[in-house]
Amino acid sequence: MPVTYFDHNATTPLDPQVRVAMEPWLGELHGNPASLHAFGQAARDATEVAREQIASLLGAEPAELVFMASGTEANNAVLLGRCWTADFKGHLVVSGIEHPSVWKPTQALQEAGMEVSWVNPDRQGRVDPEQVMAETREDTRLVCLMLANNEVGTLQPVEHVAAGCRERGIPVLCDAVQAIGKVPVNVGDLNVDYLSVGAHKFYGPLGAAALWVGKGATYEPLLRGGSQERQRRAGTVNVPAVVGFGEAARLAADDLEARSSSMLGLRERFESGLGRIPDAVVHGRSAERLPNTSHIALLGADSEALLIRLDLAGFAVSSGSACSSGTVEPSRTLLAMGVPKQEASCSLRVSFGPGNTNREVDAFLEVLAQEATELRRLSSAPRS
Repeated sequence: MPVTYFDHNATTPLDPQVRVAMEPWLGELHGNPASLHAFGQAARDATEVAREQIASLLGAEPAELVFMASGTEANNAVLLGRCWTADFKGHLVVSGIEHPSVWKPTQALQEAGMEVSWVNPDRQGRVDPEQVMAETREDTRLVCLMLANNEVGTLQPVEHVAAGCRERGIPVLCDAVQAIGKVPVNVGDLNVDYLSVGAHKFYGPLGAAALWVGKGATYEPLLRGGSQERQRRAGTVNVPAVVGFGEAARLAADDLEARSSSMLGLRERFESGLGRIPDAVVHGRSAERLPNTSHIALLGADSEALLIRLDLAGFAVSSGSACSSGTVEPSRTLLAMGVPKQEASCSLRVSFGPGNTNREVDAFLEVLAQEATELRRLSSAPRS
């Protein structure tokens, strides 16, 4: 049975043009960019072209980008590189809706002795910039605020927070992994100090990411060894993945407006159709969101059971509620928003891509209504 993929916030399919760009570097072109011979220099040239393509997408200078293996590594590099010290003194301000690649290292730093102020969002999933600034102190070493939440899709006031932090000399880390390729992102406009980006969220390969380090921002390498990436990240560069990363960035820059319009149309069609399903809630509906993301709750229908039934019916979505230990817990993001635990346990994330169609959305709505009705019936049926 064919499966309709509505989980593009988890990862996206590799664009065919990206695959074509990568293929030579998976075969006959196999040099190490650090080598001085022709094979190595060809690989180095290819990685620098990719660096320019990614920088162009971000409005950055190529030399400001450090290639990494994932957005998780990029976020950890900033947090641990800046704050993992002998005394663990100082203070961090972190939003309560950050990706685990930010909040888990923050928790480790907190356990080691640093003080952390967690700033939760409002009911729509948006953090108040004034509240963030109110939590800063003279010893604040870093503020962390993502650009777009990976679950609900709400866009955050990063530019406003960064402006206030710059006045106080406080650096800002912006996890922009979920936003790149869906909305315009310009590092100059955001005015942050560090920004993370990952290729597989916009039709590039897995295993390719970058950290943008702004002029004047201090940076201590997390991985030490060779002199790769201007001594900012040791380890041989993954040339095929980086080439694919660059091509994905080029395609995103050329097609951003059309992609966003297409995905927004799908989201609006989906959320309009939810009106036919009783007790359906859209989280963050009145906030500015990613055009492709709809986070919903179908009250009375357990999300894990519903996800499995939808998968069997040929639709891939995400519950966003399974933690890394394998136990099921309500979403941290939803709880930080003030969503009741029972409602959070009935929530799904639906994230569209430009390859999806109106017909797929309509078919999904029909199946979603049927499966939710059946789950509600089963949960309310008397037990013998």
